[in-house]
Amino acid sequence: MSTVLTIARNEARRIFVSPLAWVVLAVLQFIFAVAFVLLLFGYAQNAEMGEQDQGVANFVGGGLFGFASFVLLLSLPLMTMRLFAEERKSGSITLLFSAPASLIEIVLGKFLGLAAFMLTVLVLLAIMPLTLLSGTHLDLGFIAAGLLGLFLLMLSFGAAGLFVSTLTREPTIAAVLTFGILLFMWLLQVFGNREIPFASLISYLSITGHFQSMLRGVFNSADIVYYVLFTALFLWMAVLRLDIERN
Repeated sequence: MSTVLTIARNEARRIFVSPLAWVVLAVLQFIFAVAFVLLLFGYAQNAEMGEQDQGVANFVGGGLFGFASFVLLLSLPLMTMRLFAEERKSGSITLLFSAPASLIEIVLGKFLGLAAFMLTVLVLLAIMPLTLLSGTHLDLGFIAAGLLGLFLLMLSFGAAGLFVSTLTREPTIAAVLTFGILLFMWLLQVFGNREIPFASLISYLSITGHFQSMLRGVFNSADIVYYVLFTALFLWMAVLRLDIERN
């Protein structure tokens, strides 16, 4: 475990000293802030017209988290693309393989380092709806469910991106492939809503369907298990891919 934490600290340090991480953080927070303000104005306008039938946590928090999920699908591949692709391109992956650590420890360490960045994004995002506590009643259970769902979704994005990064030496290609995989998993929900064979199975496999239920404030163990298995699957495939390369 100490080896995993050491690798995680080094990876987190490498991420946060990169200008890309701070640019992504700044752009994300600007976009989220604009969406948050627009949602507040929309809620106030609907309330004035007597057409507001949702609570502030549902309308503002749910709307913000739902919007953030799609923005993160577009942006997180930029953070995962360098995890192993850059190591391979620079030749430092040879040193990584020769380190006194197993491939599982290396993959978990890099993933936890990336998770530190994703947690930073989540905390900064959570601050926005929580600022409403001083002026209105906020359903914290609803907010907590949405944040948990969003974090599990981000971990799934990160695991898929980490795996794709083990397949190529070009970070840009890794980013594009990751975006393609995540978008495909996202669109499965659309096909799952059609009257086609195995529609229920396709809908279950969608990466967004489980998030939508948590976004409505519903804690379901099946949704959490889905994201845990999704994340574990891609991390394990990354270990297998690196093992093939090392041998």
